[in-house]
Amino acid sequence: MPLTILVVDDDPAICLALTDYLELSGYGVVAAQNGRQAWTLVQQYRPHLIVTDIRMPQMDGFELIRQVRKQPAFRLMPVIFLTSKTETCDRIQGYRAGCDLYLPKPFELEELGAIIRNLLDRAQIVQTELQVQAQVPQTADLSLDLTSREQQVLVLLTEGLSNAHIGEHLHLSPRTIEKYVSKLLQKTETSNRAEIVRFALDHHLVESGSQEEPEPKLVLPESGNVIDLNKRRTGDQSRK
Repeated sequence: MPLTILVVDDDPAICLALTDYLELSGYGVVAAQNGRQAWTLVQQYRPHLIVTDIRMPQMDGFELIRQVRKQPAFRLMPVIFLTSKTETCDRIQGYRAGCDLYLPKPFELEELGAIIRNLLDRAQIVQTELQVQAQVPQTADLSLDLTSREQQVLVLLTEGLSNAHIGEHLHLSPRTIEKYVSKLLQKTETSNRAEIVRFALDHHLVESGSQEEPEPKLVLPESGNVIDLNKRRTGDQSRK
């Protein structure tokens, strides 16, 4: 399907010229003669880019773009102001409203075509990168393939328990727990217990609960001292 461009101008001659040129360039085009009609078409067609005038009846271009930018689904939609309002204050107002480019009239169709191609290419790159980033946590979660025992150890790690206390909960020796922790380090590609905990919380492998501290803490019953889990591995090794 061709990319869709919304053309908005109260001058029928400009609307027709832009529509013909863009359609010959391979785009789908919808046209409106004022901002209110354009806003309806934005919601109906969800165009990939808008080319709009500023001075129009019912709703001007500034208000149209403000309405567009209020909607999360349209905040990355490229917008070009094509207008005879060429004062610096007008351009500043246009950029503040949310336009990507301000092109004064009269204009060259070839220049406008190059600008449109550039903005659409950039928008598609951004959308692709956002989709890839959104998929990364899901891919990481699925690739871990944790056993039920590893999951149990992971949950107790996030609660701040030492190997000995985890072993007591699961009726296993501290050495066996250490082996499970080593497997978790390998599967999560982390280097210490604190990083495992952060990885688990960031990727929703366990419920974060009502923890308020950025890293879980462990209170030892015999001393009442609070130990940062970032230092647990060093402490564990020194006690061996």
